[in-house]
Amino acid sequence: MLPETQSNSEPEIEPVHPEQAEIILREALEPYLADGWHLLSQNAYTARLTRGMSNLDVSVDLLGKVETRESGLTPLQDSGRLIAWVILLTTLLIVLALSAALGII
Repeated sequence: MLPETQSNSEPEIEPVHPEQAEIILREALEPYLADGWHLLSQNAYTARLTRGMSNLDVSVDLLGKVETRESGLTPLQDSGRLIAWVILLTTLLIVLALSAALGII
């Protein structure tokens, strides 16, 4: 059998372990959280933040590099906000109607 030969010109790439990625991600998120972004979800390698009408996806790749991508709200988030406003206004109208019927107003 022929002996296995390895090329010494290319260094061996060691992927980042989940514990290390979580530490890198936590450090990358600190400025965003201090700036008013709200954390929606997080795992060892990725996190999603939201603020106003924007989402921010922060991820750590297998080499330990942090990547960020900003996007608009998803349709589900948009419809959820609309439903919340409708429920709030409906509740307010019901309370006003009940208080008027009971003679409170």
